[in-house]
Amino acid sequence: MPLVTSTEMFKKAYEGGYAIGAFNVNNMEIVQGITEAARDLDAPLILQVSKGARAYANHTYLIKLVEAAVIECPNVPIVLHLDHGPDFETCKSCIDGGFTSVMIDASGKPFDENIEITRKVVEYAHDHGVVVEAELGTLAGIEDEVNVSAEESSYTRPEEVEEFVSRTGCDSLAIAIGTSHGAFKFKPGTKPQLRFDVLEEVSRRLPGFPIVLHGSSSVPQEFVEKINKFGGNMPGAIGVPEDQLRHAAELSVCKINIDSDLRLAMTACIREHFAQNPGDFDPRQYLKPARQAIKDMVSHKLIHVLGCDHKI
Repeated sequence: MPLVTSTEMFKKAYEGGYAIGAFNVNNMEIVQGITEAARDLDAPLILQVSKGARAYANHTYLIKLVEAAVIECPNVPIVLHLDHGPDFETCKSCIDGGFTSVMIDASGKPFDENIEITRKVVEYAHDHGVVVEAELGTLAGIEDEVNVSAEESSYTRPEEVEEFVSRTGCDSLAIAIGTSHGAFKFKPGTKPQLRFDVLEEVSRRLPGFPIVLHGSSSVPQEFVEKINKFGGNMPGAIGVPEDQLRHAAELSVCKINIDSDLRLAMTACIREHFAQNPGDFDPRQYLKPARQAIKDMVSHKLIHVLGCDHKI
């Protein structure tokens, strides 16, 4: 099966009350762990690449890794998506380079400028059979190239979404309802709570339209504890409760982004391996269990958070 767009995936997810997992990829082991989990669970999948990942691994290498995954998992519908495209030029490069979906993130711009930039990307993407995700509202946090302070963040204004979608022609919309980028999403001692009132109002105004949640890693404490136990330093790392994400998937959220949890699973496993096997120096010795840790974590997300297992 060749790479696909998210159009049919999102239609089925919206109607079925589940969400598609959008997992960030940076190297071979991460691609393998994610796609093997999806293959074993018959789950559709979005593999997404950030500007930082393209700078780290090179566009061509990432494309070829995803193409290999398509060959190895022929029954899994896979979307190749640009995460947080900062400008038209980056989106165009990915569209021309084989991506089937791109995100243009002009959420930090004034409303009309966001519309203008997004519309330009949409016109080019649609001419090339590619779908576009846009963003309205600004998430706090730090992850890859994204760095937004709590003071600069803002919830999505539901009264703006109809005009934004109508004027841009975007295919899905990322909104800000309290998720946050990175592993330090909330202050210690606070109770994370997503703004479902905002989500429900957006859904009322955009019936049937696919909504996206960024910054949706749950920061499992077993990973944090293991990292800290074996020499790490991550005090106060807190994520979005999984039950809240599952509820969002039951509503209008069709795509949930997960990146930090991949990093945590991999890092925790590697730190533990080095502590228990100080003589190992062959990368295969620690990357093999790290790949399995990613697969196990993704399998958990597909079943218990996203609810999209056995949806192919």
